[in-house]
Amino acid sequence: MVLRVAVIDRDICNPDKCNHECQRFCPPVKMGIMAVEFIDGEPYINEPLCIGCGICVNKCPFNAITIVNLPQELETDMVHRYDINGFRLFRLPMPIKNQVLGIIGRNGTGKSTAIKILSGKIIPNLGNYEEGGDKDKVIDYFSGTQLYYFFKDLYNDKIKVSYKPQEVYLTPKVVKGKVKDLLKKVDETGMMDHIVSMLNLEKSLDKEVKQLSGGEIQRMVVAASLLKDADIYLIDEPSSFNDIFERMALAKTLTEIASKNKYIILVDHDLAFLDYVSDQISVVYGEPGAYGIFTRSESVRTGINIYLDGYIPSDNIRFREKRIIFEKPVPSHKIEATPILKYTNIKKILNGFTLEINEGEIYNGEVIGIVGPNSIGKTTFFRILVGELKAEEGEIIVGPSKIAYKPQYISPDYNGTVQDFLVEKVGSKALSGQAIDGLLKPLNLYKLMDRKVKELSGG
Repeated sequence: MVLRVAVIDRDICNPDKCNHECQRFCPPVKMGIMAVEFIDGEPYINEPLCIGCGICVNKCPFNAITIVNLPQELETDMVHRYDINGFRLFRLPMPIKNQVLGIIGRNGTGKSTAIKILSGKIIPNLGNYEEGGDKDKVIDYFSGTQLYYFFKDLYNDKIKVSYKPQEVYLTPKVVKGKVKDLLKKVDETGMMDHIVSMLNLEKSLDKEVKQLSGGEIQRMVVAASLLKDADIYLIDEPSSFNDIFERMALAKTLTEIASKNKYIILVDHDLAFLDYVSDQISVVYGEPGAYGIFTRSESVRTGINIYLDGYIPSDNIRFREKRIIFEKPVPSHKIEATPILKYTNIKKILNGFTLEINEGEIYNGEVIGIVGPNSIGKTTFFRILVGELKAEEGEIIVGPSKIAYKPQYISPDYNGTVQDFLVEKVGSKALSGQAIDGLLKPLNLYKLMDRKVKELSGG
């Protein structure tokens, strides 16, 4: 027996613009068994009647349908289900006092949902999406586990939660004023000076929030979360926009807070950061947008190896066909060729900051990495190369090639769809077969073409 999971992504399903292929080509429907029905114009897949053939998945013009088969025994592990054909989450990570529990997994597999459940923002419905969540049922469900005591205390207001959200790029739009005033306002621990020092925020205190860099915003929001007098700190993706030195500072700060008899659960994609800061690791795997399954907590080494191998030895489950392998790059060989871009010695003065760049050349086929701490001129150098800034000294010599520039910070304020955005930026070639097969599908953008840019996640 299998547990059939049929998921329809309502954000991209557009029944008004298709011929209802999911129903027309469904074998059970052709035999009079209504495995796919349209109610109020929206399609619904009846999972017990679905045979899992996958025809609807391939026929849907919007790639909005996912059908997967899971072991039947997982049904009793279902913690939350969004609706009849919605995302399902199986199991939860186990918070541990005095330790940092790191969570790693693909986007869309339920990490943020789990964080919201553990923070009390979502009451899990245990799969009963029609009834909704019930705190007493949740407590009973986890009877005999450590989560029983956690949820019992959480729902009886014996655990205070501090939650650092993932989407910090929205902060300047909703928070006004100086950093020091904001942190003073939220400080419940009397540790503001210490946390500010630990996170290297001293030079940011007198700045307006709208003037902060991405890394400064990230660390300010982390500081605001840690300054709350809480029992559990749920930190969602704190390393983004921060350089290696700032990530080390974050790691030391989180470790210090955890040592004070606190729970810390940390979600991040940076394996090195998680390896450094975590005491335990829980891996979440599954099909993005369809389902997510949490493994039990493992040692850091074991947890990261499970993620890289795509295999859970204790359960004998392979959740990825190929291992993630970090290969040593083949040594490059200089060949005589004409550079596609040259620059002389450059000097740029910007708001009292002086940037000096030694002359250099870039050749076709090269991938050049620029490494260094934040705020020392890497982005300024890029902006000079593409002509956004003019240097006081030096020049850029560009061959016949064009320069494309992806900025560090992006705004989600665009009013149209993903397709509108791409066509506006690069023209009709954004929809060519080469672009679809070479870029849009590998980047998992093709199924998002009809989504509003404003509705997209950070990733």
